[in-house]
Amino acid sequence: MRFLTAGESHGPQLTAIIEGLPSQVPIDMGQINQELKRRQGGYGRGRRMKIETDQVKILSGVRHGKTTGAPVTLVVENRDWKNWQDIMSAEVPDDPDHIKKQVTKPRPGHADLNGGIKYNHRDMRNVLERSSARETAIRVAIGAVAKQFLTAFGIDIAGRVTEIGGIQDNSPLPASLAELKDVTEASPVRCLDEAAAEKMMAKIDEAKQNGDSLGGIVEVVVSGVPVGLGSHVHYDRKLDGRIAGAVLSINAFKGVEFGIGFEAAHRPGSEVHDEILWSEEDGYTRRTNRLGGFEGGMTNGMPIIVRGVMKPIPTLYKPLRSVDINTKETYTASIERSDNCAVPAASVVCEHVVAGKNRECGG
Repeated sequence: MRFLTAGESHGPQLTAIIEGLPSQVPIDMGQINQELKRRQGGYGRGRRMKIETDQVKILSGVRHGKTTGAPVTLVVENRDWKNWQDIMSAEVPDDPDHIKKQVTKPRPGHADLNGGIKYNHRDMRNVLERSSARETAIRVAIGAVAKQFLTAFGIDIAGRVTEIGGIQDNSPLPASLAELKDVTEASPVRCLDEAAAEKMMAKIDEAKQNGDSLGGIVEVVVSGVPVGLGSHVHYDRKLDGRIAGAVLSINAFKGVEFGIGFEAAHRPGSEVHDEILWSEEDGYTRRTNRLGGFEGGMTNGMPIIVRGVMKPIPTLYKPLRSVDINTKETYTASIERSDNCAVPAASVVCEHVVAGKNRECGG
């Protein structure tokens, strides 16, 4: 399976074309919409979530509730488009003063300046519209389709938040993903420990009062994974490598690890590798899962455990300094409507990005 997405943050819609899904896969649009709703929730989200109520439309590749084998086209409309039609019009604007509305002050931490230099733009809006995290809405829709395919093979996926702004939730994983989902879906910050959740929300409130933002760590768990997804024979077929790349492609994500991850650097080998066991009932298993379900770029039958680090959102209501690309004068960076913490939503996005890569790497 492969896919492409298109669309801008304040354009008319987000679009995806998915290729490679086999025929006869049941597709429930209500389930996709439920996943989109989950992405829009979470403590720390901004005003746009009150404007948009994301709903998917399927324009091709699905008939009477099942895939046909043809490319699947998904669309998520931007309801806020009606307020941006002049600014985002594909036509040459009638307003002769439209040049005065250009964004010429690149925001620190965003793609604005780099993208403007790379694509020769004098208006940073040409960059910020496409680089916006709004694009993750359509990627959640794609992942929701992939999840429905994976369900047929007994593979399940869930996520949680383990840290926000330095407040950690070190709770062990529950015995089942169903229990993990029940607890995290009831938590405003999608974590397991209620005391940690209260501290996280207080930290988010404090950052908001200070015009600041917070990052954190999310964890995704994949159960029911068979042995041998991915491959050791080529670098680009290693499934952990592909998942790592996909996680880092999420807006504001700056780090990724599997199992104990970076902690492995501080331990001897006897405390890192997973001993192999055998039984007639279970076949080959591992005593532990420190490697997060991977050996040699392939799944080893244990649950996949992957974590991603999300930096604080760079749009600040106490903005940092920047430089006007026209005048070269120092200004405080322009403010675009934003969240001050999107880590809970990012855990949902990470689930779906991982789902898409599991579907891609069956070989």
